[in-house]
Amino acid sequence: MKEDFDKLLEFWKNNEGTGKLFNFEFIDYKKGYLKLGAEFSSLTFNPNKNVQGGQMTSMLDDATSILLVYESGGKLYPNSTNLHSIHHRPLLDGKVTVLAKIIHQGKNIASIKGEIYNSENKLATTLMHTVFLHKKN
Repeated sequence: MKEDFDKLLEFWKNNEGTGKLFNFEFIDYKKGYLKLGAEFSSLTFNPNKNVQGGQMTSMLDDATSILLVYESGGKLYPNSTNLHSIHHRPLLDGKVTVLAKIIHQGKNIASIKGEIYNSENKLATTLMHTVFLHKKN
């Protein structure tokens, strides 16, 4: 399983602009659940040297999408219809843990929850992500 995720994360890094930014590393997977390590580079910091909130949302967009792509065997690609992020605290350094959980998946729409935890394992950001499931040709 780790090898499958490593291949998917390598594909994400090499074929997605944002995949190059976040340096995802596989930690754990169960059906409907994914845990990744990640890191924000200094390119994602705001002038106050905190991670910019939109970058956190972008990371969670990617992580929740990776879970859906993996579970579909690469046959579905999520197209966001709604991203709602809540920022609980600033991120003062770049190393984080990311969780993605499928809340509900139907034939055409899915809802996924994403969370970022800081290096002290405190919740920094929550994302509710709604997607249209596009079938890959």
